[in-house]
Amino acid sequence: MVKNLRELRKNAGLSQQQLADILGTSQQSINKYENHAVEPDIETLITMAKLFNTSVDYLIGNTCINHIIEPTTHFDLNRDEEKLLTNYRKANLNEKSIIQDTLNAFITKNKDRSER
Repeated sequence: MVKNLRELRKNAGLSQQQLADILGTSQQSINKYENHAVEPDIETLITMAKLFNTSVDYLIGNTCINHIIEPTTHFDLNRDEEKLLTNYRKANLNEKSIIQDTLNAFITKNKDRSER
């Protein structure tokens, strides 16, 4: 069973038949993916994930993160850096934009001073 398929399909306003048409399969297959122990092949899972702008992990219920998981880079952070990053991640998009603008202005101001 593709655990979150029904939710994603309904949120997109698609019927089982409409999703089947998009994927090139049958309505019965979509019903089986949503309700039975039938799983699509990996190519179909990837296509569904792209269609719903999510990950295969979310589709199959392996994570509760319902958006594409961005690649991350490992950094060795000290406690202050870790706290700063943790708080930044709690901010909304507008707050993050303000933080970035403030940091950029601070860096630019200090760079201008050092070039004098």
